[in-house]
Formats: sequence, structure tokens, C-alpha cells
Amino acid sequence: MPRVVRETLLSVRDLMATMGPFLLLVVAALAAAWWWLDPTPPRRVVLATGPEDSPYAEFGKRYAAELKGYGIEVQLRPTRGSGENLLLLHDTNNKVDFGFVQGGSSEFAAKLDARHGETPLVSLGSLFYEPVWLFFRAGKAKAGGPPRQLAQLKGWRVNVGALGSGAPGLMNRLLAANLMERDDFVRSSDADTPAVQKLLAGELDAMVLVSAPEAPLVQMLLQTPGIRLFEFTQAEAYARRYPFISPVLLPRGVTDLARDVPPRDEPLIATTTSLVAREDTHPALVQLFTQAAARIHGRANWMARAGQFPSAARTEFPLADEAAHYYRNGPPLLQRYLPFWLANVIDRMWVALISIIAIVIPVSRVVPPLYRLRIRRRVYRWYRNLRRIEDQAADGSVPAKDLLADLDKLEARAAHIAVPLAYTEELYALRQHIGLVRARLRSG
Repeated sequence: MPRVVRETLLSVRDLMATMGPFLLLVVAALAAAWWWLDPTPPRRVVLATGPEDSPYAEFGKRYAAELKGYGIEVQLRPTRGSGENLLLLHDTNNKVDFGFVQGGSSEFAAKLDARHGETPLVSLGSLFYEPVWLFFRAGKAKAGGPPRQLAQLKGWRVNVGALGSGAPGLMNRLLAANLMERDDFVRSSDADTPAVQKLLAGELDAMVLVSAPEAPLVQMLLQTPGIRLFEFTQAEAYARRYPFISPVLLPRGVTDLARDVPPRDEPLIATTTSLVAREDTHPALVQLFTQAAARIHGRANWMARAGQFPSAARTEFPLADEAAHYYRNGPPLLQRYLPFWLANVIDRMWVALISIIAIVIPVSRVVPPLYRLRIRRRVYRWYRNLRRIEDQAADGSVPAKDLLADLDKLEARAAHIAVPLAYTEELYALRQHIGLVRARLRSG
């Protein structure tokens, strides 16, 4: 091997040996920060939706399509509705990360906390209005006109929604506000589709749907002859009593402009559906779902203006930090210019990186002196032999001929010492000192 190459390799080896402990320290600190901050989200997440063909199920498909672009698989879990979604979020044996939850579910959530132990949940914001649609057969309207208050439904056969959905609990709270008991009418708890069939067949007098206006059953019943929509003329009073309720208006002709359906503005009440997650859900997933919600629910519809949803208002659960940041500032700055994965890692690791750099820079100042000491030690260690020869010459314990032979061996070894060019001065100094001791022995 050429001498220049050998000396270069030795210099690199010495440099790596000197810097090795500091590099290991940096790598260990980065690994600890990575483990602690966990910057990369899991690639699979479970979203509890609702019954098949419901708005919850359709919105779930949109979320799955949105997050697929980021390499995240969203597994959709069909349920009976908001109540079952809350139950799954509380059940640690069923790994559900997100779920659609209807407004007015806080009491049920409190009961689940008392029954199963507290499970902290956070909201990603309210997504859309879910009006309370109370459809009834036109033949039930009395001579004084259609019913205007819930108390006028006494004795009717009413379907209040399937068990496991949020509708039965919401209706119980509305009935309580009207001083009505559960048995003031004949109630049933069929799923929406069988209930519609019974309503059209005359087996029910009325049925309750708590659903987005996009629901096919809602749009169908609004245009079905002989079926009327209950007008919540006291909508503002309900909203004042219950913070999760909003007064909304179904505009005249919005269902069918040509046939002028509905024929007038219909006052309604509506809850706001929220996207709820476990508090320990990965922050990057919360961030992605919030951004997806803005793209999915930000358009205008029958009840809301463009940009009205998603919103931080009217949420019954604490707002997630990542969602609050999005509503205040929009997407993180780095995500506007970098791919999500890279921007997310930098965003979550930058504090740790700055801390590590702040520690490593002062410590790294020790590396150059250690490197110099390591190189010079390769030369200086032979001075011990030279000093021994000189001491033996001074006390005369060894013949000069033998000492000169030792000096020749020492000089031969010094000729094979490899040091970087910047440190050859020390090597030549050693050889010069060997020559001085040789000259002294020969003169003595």
C-alpha cells in the first residue's frame, strides 16, 4: 500500500476513533427522542361509522379515500350509530381510534365512564348539522292543523330510532323538556329502513330520523305524498336550553325547486356531529383527519354555508390540541412545502434536535484536542525508550555499543511511524533527538 494512502487511512481511523463516542452519544439521543416522541403514525387506523348506506358510512368512505393518499389504511367499522361508536371508543378490547358522535351524547359518555372507567376522549371539531326529522302521516293532522309541539303526539305510534344510535337518547331529552314521559306514546326502536316501510304502510304514525340532509331516506320522505314534516316552531327555545342544539331552517324549494318542495321555510332543530378520538391517538393522525374533515365537510349544503364546517364550536368533548392549532392557523407551515411524512417528523422532532445540538456543540470542542493527543501519542511514546537509553548512558550500566544498537532499532521504528502531514514536525523532532543522543554516545 502506498505510504500516502496508508497515512490517510490511519488519519481517518484515528479521527473516527476519537469522534466515535460522541457520534454514539448523538445517535443514542436521537433514538431516545424518536422513541419518546414517536413521530411516525401507525399505517392502519379504525373509524367507527354507522349503519350501511347511512351518511356516516358514506363520509367514512371519503375519509378512507383521503388518507389513502398518505399511505394510511382506514378500516371502516359499521355500527348502529353514535351510541355504539361511543361504546367502542370506551372499550379497550375493541381497537377503535375514531368515531362519529352525535351531539347530545355527553350524558351517555358520562354513564360509560362510570361503568367502564374513564376513557379520555377528544373532539376534532363539529362536522355537519344533523337535523331532527320528525315525519308523520298527514292523516294524523287534526282539524286545528298539524302538530306544532311534541306534547301533541301523545298516544301516537312513534319510532324513536334504533338502539345504539343517538336518536333515542336525544328524543328522551326533548321529551323531558316538554314534561312528557316515555310511555306518553307507543314507541318503537326499529332501524330507519324498516321504520320507513312501517310508516308508509300505516303501521306507524310518526318516525324520528336524526341524519344529515344528504341521507336518501330523508330526501325520499320529503317528497313522498301523504308524509308531512314536523315544524319545530320552538327551535330557538330548544337551542337556548341545550347547547348542543342549533336552530336551522330548511329553505323553501331546496328539495325540489320545480315542485316547490317544501312549499315554505321549515324551522327545524339540529345537533352537530363531531369526529371523536381517543386521547392517546397519534397526534399526526389527528392532524390528518382534521385536514381531511376540512376538505370533506367544508362545502355548502342544505343547512350550512361554505366554510362553516368543520368548526371548533359546539363540541361536547375537549378539542384536540392539533385540531385547535388547525382551526387557528391552518395546516402547519412545513406541510405547505414538504411531503407530509417529512414535515411531520421535522415538526415533532425539531425541539429534540435543537436540544441535542445545543448539548453536542460544546461537547464536540473536545474532539480536536483529543485527536491531536492521539496522533502525537504515536510519536511521544518512543521518547520513553530514548530517555531510558540516555539514563543508561549516564550511569554507565550498559556498554555504549549496545546503546548505539538500541538507538538504531529505535530509529528504524521511528521511520515506520505514519502520521498526517500536519504532524510530521513531531516525527522529525523525534528523529533529530535520536541523532543528538547518538552523537553524545559516540563523543563520550
